[in-house]
Amino acid sequence: MADYDSNRVGQKIFYGVDVGILMVRTYFTRYPGDIGNASTWDFPVNYKIVHDAVPAKMTDLHNASLLEPFKASARELIDEGVDGITTTCGFLSIYQKELADFCGIPVATSALLQVPLVQTIIGSKKRVGVMTYNGDVLDGPYFEAVNVPLDTPVKGMPHGSEFVRWIKEGDATVAFETLRQEVLAAAREFKSDNPDLGAIVCECTNLAPFSADISEELGLPVFDCVTLVNWFQAGLKPRRFNPKLQSDPTNMP
Repeated sequence: MADYDSNRVGQKIFYGVDVGILMVRTYFTRYPGDIGNASTWDFPVNYKIVHDAVPAKMTDLHNASLLEPFKASARELIDEGVDGITTTCGFLSIYQKELADFCGIPVATSALLQVPLVQTIIGSKKRVGVMTYNGDVLDGPYFEAVNVPLDTPVKGMPHGSEFVRWIKEGDATVAFETLRQEVLAAAREFKSDNPDLGAIVCECTNLAPFSADISEELGLPVFDCVTLVNWFQAGLKPRRFNPKLQSDPTNMP
């Protein structure tokens, strides 16, 4: 598929949608805080399901490409009027360059994009750790594509956990508290194994509903798909300030 025709960017079906979200086809419950729950956002978003993309395929993108289906769905979002595109799976970092080049509008594929920035802000004496759905395969090409150091500490959710089964099997009956406790147990273990951690980046978008709990438990800043997309949208639509609201300095105490 050729790059998207840049001459068509701006020819929209509807207006006022800041962010388009490419969705993996899933059936588990997406709680508030998840990228796939529209109540997470304070601005308009538009979702587009990529039907070929199912959880089992998303951690194998280094072997079997889904780039063309994602390009096709991105093109639909652009035609419908979005100003920027993100995704519901951090493993799509592997397509960051290809999708950004193809779309002709800003693309932020993965929370992993934040790792270099977070490392800069915490200083060189601490390390950024990444929490993920599958720690066995989140390395190499997924990191290289978004300039994440290959020696970045990674913690995956246990393969036998309800969290993994919740996503893999699409079991909407798994209780939120069960998921929360599993995530916190993994976070505690991660910190115990890596005492030099200075911040966490949650690659998995489904970890975001638990970011506040992770931060409170570990006493560390946590960055995720929500921090990424809020930053992304803030650049797409910068806040306009009214100079008429400026305080009169003569009235300052």
